[in-house]
Amino acid sequence: MLGLSVPASALAFLVLVTPICFWVAYTDLKYMKIFNVAVIALIAVFAVAGPFLLPLDVYAWRWINLVVVLAIGVLLNATAGVGMGDVKFAAAAAPFFSTATSHVQLMVLLLAGSLLGAFAAHRALRAVPAVRRMAPDWVSWQRKDFPFGLALIATLWGYLAIVALTTG
Repeated sequence: MLGLSVPASALAFLVLVTPICFWVAYTDLKYMKIFNVAVIALIAVFAVAGPFLLPLDVYAWRWINLVVVLAIGVLLNATAGVGMGDVKFAAAAAPFFSTATSHVQLMVLLLAGSLLGAFAAHRALRAVPAVRRMAPDWVSWQRKDFPFGLALIATLWGYLAIVALTTG
């Protein structure tokens, strides 16, 4: 580890994941798909940068987050119709989160708020004809389901930003 503080590590991860988050937001809105290459890119960021930004024991244990979230996600895909792209993205994002109780609580609050905010914003914006004309080919405007990747991205990005802004 480079000796970075928890906020500095979160900031570094935030900078590295931001382009992927923008890309996923665009593809989820336009195609209602989160492409595997984006999921692989997110995993690659953690795999390559993680050993430099986290203590090695923390880095190693966080891979369990990916496995657990993927297993839960596959179950939700089979039973509740959660999209597999969303499942894979959530699993790829999972190692970036600490499993400390306060961090899990923060993540749950962020996910709930992000889901409500992203859903409301998407539905409101798609109701505005001028907005729809700016992106008339976006699949998410036509479908009844919702691009859940927006909430997942907001949760990941918001979590890293909050942790980066904490002082300890």
